[in-house]
Amino acid sequence: MADTDRSDHLAGEYFDAAIALLRRVREDSGGAITAAGRLIADTVEAGGRVFSFGAGHSSLPAQDTVYRAGGLAVMNLLCVPGVVGVDVRPATLGSALERVDGLAAAVLDTSPLEAGDVLVIVSLSGRNALPVEMAMSARERGIRVIGVTSVAYAAKTTSRHASGGFLKDHCDLVLDSAITVGDAELTAPGIDAPFAPASTVVTSAIMQAMVATAAGALAERGVEPPLLRSGNVDGGHEWNARVIAAYADRIFWE
Repeated sequence: MADTDRSDHLAGEYFDAAIALLRRVREDSGGAITAAGRLIADTVEAGGRVFSFGAGHSSLPAQDTVYRAGGLAVMNLLCVPGVVGVDVRPATLGSALERVDGLAAAVLDTSPLEAGDVLVIVSLSGRNALPVEMAMSARERGIRVIGVTSVAYAAKTTSRHASGGFLKDHCDLVLDSAITVGDAELTAPGIDAPFAPASTVVTSAIMQAMVATAAGALAERGVEPPLLRSGNVDGGHEWNARVIAAYADRIFWE
């Protein structure tokens, strides 16, 4: 069999795995996602702030909700220098910073977050010091925490935080991404390591489903959701300028 023949099926297998995960999350965590969206709607309606945070690749779904066409203008990114994505060199430094005690508290002390606000924390494993401490410190400040994580890690790995706890242990709401420990969906002959991660696909879907629920909940209450439009459609920039001006006190990406 030619090498190309062996690999032809892998793209389809990846799509099948990702679709199966999305269906599982919809069935098992749909209620929690709805509750999270309504919590965000409550916060927006009350004049509060909404932030999202993730470290490393977990930052990608958090960033995907910020300054996003079709998304809520009031979604903000909580930045921690050196851990947002893989823009730091070497990239391994970002992984090391996730294990530093005290960093999360210092970030929150200098952030705009206040009691009554909402912080969405994305962490696939939920085991590193930074997301655990971020959740603990936020709740100590009266900030409500939504955790997006794979609960399976708590059963199959050990915590890297001094408390011994995971992100899931310090949240007001937990949204389980159902990602397999190791975040690799495929195996194949001749490839020693599992490959094809699906966490970004699934977690981004969870984040967007949550934001969509928030927008719908606001509309149900007679509150026009502060949605952004694409700048690549006619009138988009003008629409966005009006929304940004109306919510300027709750937008921190300007």
